[in-house]
Amino acid sequence: MNRKQLIEQIFQKQTFLCVGLDTDLNKIPSHLLTEENSIFAFNKAIIDATAPYCVAYKPNLAFYECYGLKGIAAFEATIEYLKENYPKHFIIADAKRGDIGNTSKMYAQTFFETYDLDAVTVAPYMGEDSVTPFLGYTDKWVVLLALTSNKGSKDFQFTEDQNGERLFEKVLKTSQQWGNSETMMYVVGATQGRMFEDIRRLAPDHFLLVPGVGAQGGSLQEVCRYGMTRDCGLLVNSSRGILYASQNKDFAEKAAESAKALQAEMAEELRKIAH
Repeated sequence: MNRKQLIEQIFQKQTFLCVGLDTDLNKIPSHLLTEENSIFAFNKAIIDATAPYCVAYKPNLAFYECYGLKGIAAFEATIEYLKENYPKHFIIADAKRGDIGNTSKMYAQTFFETYDLDAVTVAPYMGEDSVTPFLGYTDKWVVLLALTSNKGSKDFQFTEDQNGERLFEKVLKTSQQWGNSETMMYVVGATQGRMFEDIRRLAPDHFLLVPGVGAQGGSLQEVCRYGMTRDCGLLVNSSRGILYASQNKDFAEKAAESAKALQAEMAEELRKIAH
């Protein structure tokens, strides 16, 4: 999916919600554990319930790889189900890959050829040759880690050089020599608040993938106030707040209610920049 198509979906559906499929067998309703493929059974119900209210899904590979072949089968079944039934939804593999060039080339082949997904999250620490192999595909996206919402983000991302430039700022500036706003997004945690002003000063047009709204305490309104652009420029992710809105048999219905509530808030923000 290219940038124009993504923007069209956002304004047509009046939402920029991304649902994170971080499916944990320890948290899903117990009645699903008797299913042959419990993870996929849960994902399928969540997808069907939330599809009207979101434009993207983001399966986190850690929640599938930890179960070995069974988990990978669930991931593949989930991707296949999305492609067959909701082909206009943007799919992000939250894999946080990034390695020496020939290895990154194989990672890129995995997600962009084997699975034919729209985007993959990539860690920038190893530099240009670890990122550029992901950028050689038409209508595919690198979602580069820039400023994350976890406590440890302060360990490295705010480190300043002799000129006072912080590491996350160097990542934003340098990486724009590798890809542009048609091929690259940035991960910026919702809990960073007014730091979105600094992000937008350096990356005014790029889409931002924003985790941390909901369970992690980030404010959607604050993210929009400082991070939204005339094209929206945001994909705001919610995982736990939607997936585990209920642990009973009404889990899909409650997930839909949570997603719908977020969509309504997003529609209000989009009205402020109506095309």
